[in-house]
Amino acid sequence: MNILIITHSQDNESIPLVIKAIENQGGKAFRFDTDRFPTEVQLNAYYGKGEQLILSDDEQKLDLSEVSAVWYRRIEVGKKIPKMTNPQIREASIGESYTTIQGMISSIKGFHLDSVPNIRRAENKQLQLQVAREIGLDTPKTLTTNNPEAVRRFAQECEQGMITKMLSSFAIYDEQGRDSVVFTNLVKPEDLKDMNGLRFCPMTFQENIPKALELRTTIIGKRVFTAAVDSQSLEKAHYDWRQEGIAFMKSWQPYALPQDVEEKLLKLMAYFNLNYGAIDIILTPDGRYVFLEVNPCGEFFWLELCPGLPISHAIAECLLTQADN
Repeated sequence: MNILIITHSQDNESIPLVIKAIENQGGKAFRFDTDRFPTEVQLNAYYGKGEQLILSDDEQKLDLSEVSAVWYRRIEVGKKIPKMTNPQIREASIGESYTTIQGMISSIKGFHLDSVPNIRRAENKQLQLQVAREIGLDTPKTLTTNNPEAVRRFAQECEQGMITKMLSSFAIYDEQGRDSVVFTNLVKPEDLKDMNGLRFCPMTFQENIPKALELRTTIIGKRVFTAAVDSQSLEKAHYDWRQEGIAFMKSWQPYALPQDVEEKLLKLMAYFNLNYGAIDIILTPDGRYVFLEVNPCGEFFWLELCPGLPISHAIAECLLTQADN
């Protein structure tokens, strides 16, 4: 049974973990580093006297009609196209390459973990909060706006303070190309005085939720894996544990969610037709479970290392068993 993994060459150790798990369960995994297309990888999509969809490089050739399942992990199409005198030509090349690969992915008839349209819809954080509230999950008061006065009014509702975050993944790059992720941050009173920057970019604001623990719940099919970390043990991580992600690498512990919370999370996944999701939750000191967001292609590899959750095994099992259906 052939499993195609859609990723890029700089992806992390989650890829070899899942490849090994697929092979241990009797399958064969093919890794497609999308940043190598179209410069190093070739695709033939032929529709004439029959159909043919072939992906190849110098080392392997894969007939995509023989692919039983697809794991859509990451996509970085066209990153190795060299800089050109006319930047518009390079942008057009990247756009055409991206469209070609998305068409290829859509054409594969096997099981998809998950289908791109489902992923794109589920990435809408505003819709996530709306659906989570309807299902009965506890959610923070949230405002997304480009209106400074609305922010100031909202701040008055937030008795424990207010934080700000981005709805999209965002990083700032220095002159050496090193990235700095924009994390969740506390909004200070002085920040409310000058908010003219909202004219150029809307921001999302939430009430600051007190934290006893931060939870990461990974769902694959109907299997639910949860781990917890005490983010408040390090000062820099009070508002976003990722700021001390490396320091916390060995601090995560298995955690058992209440059954009713798990059931609501599974309902959320079913609404979006997702088989995979990485969910962020806050456990408050008074025992509330506050849903923050679900990441349809969220990371999990550090939870495999510590506390040793068998997530890669579950992903491989899902790909192989669903391919049989």
